[in-house]
Amino acid sequence: MPRYMMILHDSTTALAGMAPEEMQRIVQRYQAWSRAIAKAGRIAGGEKLRDEGGKHLTAPGGTLVVRDGMYAEVKEIIGGYYIIEAADYDEAVRLSSDCPHLALGGRIELREIEVL
Repeated sequence: MPRYMMILHDSTTALAGMAPEEMQRIVQRYQAWSRAIAKAGRIAGGEKLRDEGGKHLTAPGGTLVVRDGMYAEVKEIIGGYYIIEAADYDEAVRLSSDCPHLALGGRIELREIEVL
């Protein structure tokens, strides 16, 4: 069965100033959604990414350049991902449509994983 990556995009300011209790409620919503997808046998993985921006690699002219991310002008970050199994994009969209990320104002990029 094809696998799809749900890439969770967040605003850099979406959770700023949120009370710990509210943050815990949000985490519980994600956990409940993940359990439901797992119970249906459709989840193949996923993780929340650390809030810091990681490393950004480029190789202009063949020379490796490593920069710390995230840049100050960035308005959106990738906050995490899920890998789900679905028959096609229509089913992947249906499975993703009730992810709490959307209700919280986030954006989901859905991409089919190409098996090499």
